[in-house]
Amino acid sequence: MKFFRILMLSFFLSFISCGDDNREPGIETIKEEEAEVVEALASADLISTKFPEISNSVENISIKHKNLLDSTYAGRDYKPIWTNRNLREDLYRSIERASEDGLTPEDYHLEFLENSLSNLSNLNDEELISTEIILTDAFFALASDYNSGKLNPKEIYSIWGVESNKIDLPGLLEYGVKQNDIIAAIDSVVPKHEVYRGLKRSLKKYRELAKNESEPTYISEEGKGIAADEKDVRISNIKKRLKELGYWDEEVVDSNDTFDQALQEVIKEFQKKNGIETDGVIGSGTIKTLNKTYLDRVEQILVNLERWRWYPKDLGQQYIIVNIANFRLHLVKDGDTVATHRTMVGTEARKTPIFSDEVEHIVYNPTWTIPPTIKNKDVIPSASKNPDYISKKNYSIFDNTGKRLNASEIDWSSSKVKAYTFRQEAGPSNPLGLVKIIYPNEHLIYLHDTPSKNLFSKNLRAQSSGCVRVQDVLDLAKMLLSDQPKYDDEKIEEILDSGKTTTIKITQKVKVHHLYWTAWNEKGNTRFAEDIYKRDAAIYKLLTDNN
Repeated sequence: MKFFRILMLSFFLSFISCGDDNREPGIETIKEEEAEVVEALASADLISTKFPEISNSVENISIKHKNLLDSTYAGRDYKPIWTNRNLREDLYRSIERASEDGLTPEDYHLEFLENSLSNLSNLNDEELISTEIILTDAFFALASDYNSGKLNPKEIYSIWGVESNKIDLPGLLEYGVKQNDIIAAIDSVVPKHEVYRGLKRSLKKYRELAKNESEPTYISEEGKGIAADEKDVRISNIKKRLKELGYWDEEVVDSNDTFDQALQEVIKEFQKKNGIETDGVIGSGTIKTLNKTYLDRVEQILVNLERWRWYPKDLGQQYIIVNIANFRLHLVKDGDTVATHRTMVGTEARKTPIFSDEVEHIVYNPTWTIPPTIKNKDVIPSASKNPDYISKKNYSIFDNTGKRLNASEIDWSSSKVKAYTFRQEAGPSNPLGLVKIIYPNEHLIYLHDTPSKNLFSKNLRAQSSGCVRVQDVLDLAKMLLSDQPKYDDEKIEEILDSGKTTTIKITQKVKVHHLYWTAWNEKGNTRFAEDIYKRDAAIYKLLTDNN
């Protein structure tokens, strides 16, 4: 088992460096230059007295990884782990720095360790044993939270299709001890994606802004929206708030209550940067966003850092990533974004789920097999009321044997109807348009074209039944077939003109990630998206309730 752990941890070689012998004075030595050096905190015999039935708390400190502590110490015959002062101080440093990632240092026994490590030479045997065990528990808790998040998304979402990041905590600890570099061991499980790194930069900035913010101007949320050139008593407060947020440079004159051209341009800029419909109208959504404080934004950033600890560490060499909340799709190859497309995603009632999969094939001139939810809630009720509905929609109906049925002969009040397959044939009215990109999954979600291309001009595009409509999706499909020269522009045009449904298998490996995040750092500026599925507040509450 020990050999297996070390073998598994070869992954961390690229992250973990040799220990730094020129460390700054740490928690054990900061108080006095000639502090007494304490090596082993306790003997194996003393540590073994705490096991195998270790309690849920030690020194009134709640233990987070009770069973793992038991198996870890038993596996090393209860020999102490924290026999090196550098290791203890480096773990303490890592705990202190956890706040930079939006984690709470107190979750990792910070106060207890501060008191213990700064007074080791004065502790009795029982207190030293407790310190040894709590150090190990703190390492497990911190590394685990960095690796896969503080919360379990499967307990929050009814549908969650992303595998949690795996980690061998005892093996990681063993390797960090052998390398004499606990900091690097922990850093190896911190997310490396640029979105996460950018959010860390944003957190630092917005914490400073929140610290210096005092009594922000509040805009009344009562009243109708304000259109161009209209007068409204809230205009002066809107300008004051925009000035506080860095959008408005001019002097604010209270007597000027007209929504003039200059203010319209600033409002559009504000709307664009905050994921609001860029219509130049000061509606309720714009006012609510203006009323968000810097502290509100700090909370939003914390939630998104947690999300990125849930998401895969390795997204793949080539992948499609959809940010559901921002209505954007990116094709990434070898770390570079090679294409970006606008998307339409599921409504709040029919949310696009979070999951990862792999592209399998592309279908040109697709038919549309109507999903059960749409079939039961939309198609069957409409067909039962209007005899011509099926023919107008160009639907075909099949029973469970594959026999094609005549819509006029169906008893629409029968329960058998729900078992039928409804398919819309390829054509100009087909909602899938000219192409769909398939990655078979239990959620029946895929990327596809749409005949309603005008809808991509809107900012808020949560308008589908769960699948993701993609602007210029033919270009995306072309890139996915770039390694198959026979499917050049001429061949694809021939397929489209034929009107025949044609399936082409993808031969390059392309992962697909449907993710959701409402804050990110873009070219040094923090951007926010509207929380279209209203999840941020609930996740933040769970994060803080868990403290």
